[in-house]
Amino acid sequence: MKQSSSTLLPPTSSVSSRPESVLKPVPVRFEFRDPTALSVAVAGTFNDWDPKKHTLQHNGDGVWFREAKLHPGQHEYCMVVDGHWMPDPVAQESRPNPFGGRNSVLMVSASRNGSSPARK
Repeated sequence: MKQSSSTLLPPTSSVSSRPESVLKPVPVRFEFRDPTALSVAVAGTFNDWDPKKHTLQHNGDGVWFREAKLHPGQHEYCMVVDGHWMPDPVAQESRPNPFGGRNSVLMVSASRNGSSPARK
């Protein structure tokens, strides 16, 4: 079994009271650490569960990363590591999925001005 870790760094601002339909997408940085992985992607409710839409880049030091703009609200997602779907090992929340596994849960908060840079 691979030893891996990931970090998801959502914005730190509070949720706006405006309806979600008018809230602007917010940058969120996905990170995953696995020095033996050959490919890493993230798939979830924000990209129709298509890992091809959000592949992560390798920095050459075992860290994979990608910034994505997500609408404020709750999103379920999985990491796709070398074709294997798995929950994010550092996600604070997860829930069962219909395939017998688990999905990680991410709550994206809106910033007061409609955007917030991802923390690094």
